[in-house]
Amino acid sequence: MKISELSAATEVSVPTLKYYLREGLLPPGEALTRTSASYGDEHVERVRLIRALTGVGGLTLMTTKAVLEAISQQGLSRTDVMGAAQRALLGEDFVADVPPAGEMVGSSRARAWLADMGWQVHPEDPIIDELDRAWEACDAAGLSLDEERMSAYAAASIDIAHVDVGSVPQDPAQAVRQVVLGTVLVDAVLSALRRLAQQHVAVSEGG
Repeated sequence: MKISELSAATEVSVPTLKYYLREGLLPPGEALTRTSASYGDEHVERVRLIRALTGVGGLTLMTTKAVLEAISQQGLSRTDVMGAAQRALLGEDFVADVPPAGEMVGSSRARAWLADMGWQVHPEDPIIDELDRAWEACDAAGLSLDEERMSAYAAASIDIAHVDVGSVPQDPAQAVRQVVLGTVLVDAVLSALRRLAQQHVAVSEGG
């Protein structure tokens, strides 16, 4: 199909498609002439993926490009797949080595709490810094998010993580794709589901 047909199939304007091509978000089509190319179903899928990541996922185009590059990686172990996917969402390189449980380094409230919980996460993972900032913001707002309540959230998060990890395909390329898309797109599902669950519990318990 021509780029105008790709535009019609994806409901994305031709100028935007050309921008995706220039920035490397969209692979080039098969050259027909010096000024025209043919595009296939894989281009339709890629454009829809870009729109999902930037729309529903709320990612910037730069982060989206890093995510797409992570999806295409080969030869990663299961642990590396998880790391590559999460680092891609942060636009950073991943660190594959994970320390034994309880061996957290550095000092912060989140790191101390994670060590007490025995979670096997990398001590320098920037997501821990995100947790510290978010936790501090909750305290500043007077939400009383103490360790006991955090532990209750952690238990629910572990249940979700078991579902996530259990659904990851064995094929590394497909695994990266699912982890990235699952993290970005399912987050929106979980956020909506949490609000509906709050409504359900409040009504069912007569709140």
